[in-house]
Amino acid sequence: MNSERNDGDRGSVAPRPGREAITGAVGRGGRRRGRRRGEQPVVPDADFTSYYGKPVLNGPVWKVPDVPGYLFLGGLAGGSSLLAAGYHATGHHRAATAAKVGALGSIGGSVVALVHDLGRPSRFVNMLRVVKPTSPMSMGSWLLAVYGPLSGLSAASAVTGLLPRAGVAATAGAALTGPAVASYTAALVADTAVPAWHDAHRELPYVFVGSGAVAAGGLSLITATHRSETGPARHFALFGTALEVAATRLAEHRLGMVAEPYRQGRSGRLVRVGEALAVAGTASAFLARRGRLGRVLAGAALLTGSALTKWGVFEAGRVSAADPKYTVVPQRQRLRRREQAARQAGDGAPA
Repeated sequence: MNSERNDGDRGSVAPRPGREAITGAVGRGGRRRGRRRGEQPVVPDADFTSYYGKPVLNGPVWKVPDVPGYLFLGGLAGGSSLLAAGYHATGHHRAATAAKVGALGSIGGSVVALVHDLGRPSRFVNMLRVVKPTSPMSMGSWLLAVYGPLSGLSAASAVTGLLPRAGVAATAGAALTGPAVASYTAALVADTAVPAWHDAHRELPYVFVGSGAVAAGGLSLITATHRSETGPARHFALFGTALEVAATRLAEHRLGMVAEPYRQGRSGRLVRVGEALAVAGTASAFLARRGRLGRVLAGAALLTGSALTKWGVFEAGRVSAADPKYTVVPQRQRLRRREQAARQAGDGAPA
């Protein structure tokens, strides 16, 4: 085939772009040698893309800020109930009452955010028509239906002084179910095809529980009226910060490229700022033991850090669903590993 064209106007011959060069020659053993200077491939190098550049997955349709708020408030409620039980057991009744009221307000706001995202209250009620242990949404709905009244009775008894024995039982029940309330939302988002959530299903519950403890410690620091009441809140925030940071690092190490949304872009900034505020708030809580203003600022930093962490996790999921490489590339890698394992098993089989 003639690789030149004739320019009829000027009688000159011009090269046809993109058709002049040949690819690198194949050497001995079938290995391709490097291209010589000036050579161009006939077929461009393979680069990953999807059909028409469209996402492979349908991204989450959950509303903002409803669902990030739902994730944050649920963790705050669960952590506050656990902290309230500790305060109650150690005789810090004012701090316990504040934590119980905070748990009730948080779970109420969480349910409001959930119902607003669903569109109609009847949709939440309809989820209680069946009990499906394999569905995080079904179990989470029932968990909220059990935890909400327990936290309400616990707070009402603490404020009014009525039904003290029932209040103690409700406080214990809320403390037992509180960690599940703080963590089940992690199972809810991980039970999807969204890569950044699904692939992190092992670590996300610990991230969410740690974030909830950070928020609960921050709220108790703000509401504490005496310095002696801040000790459990400081240590609870320290526990939550250590758990959240450690679980996040483990997830980033294990997920590989799928963890990029947790480190890069807007979602990565939210996660990193949330972690920084949690660490700074915890350090400030231990340094500002005597100053009321310092404790309030530390508590505000902890609450804000927890909220940003949950928002960052939510945004990371949306980013990973929108970019097809986070879905297809890991699938190809897993397929190659299975094929290699099958070949190795076949080579090792007796003849």
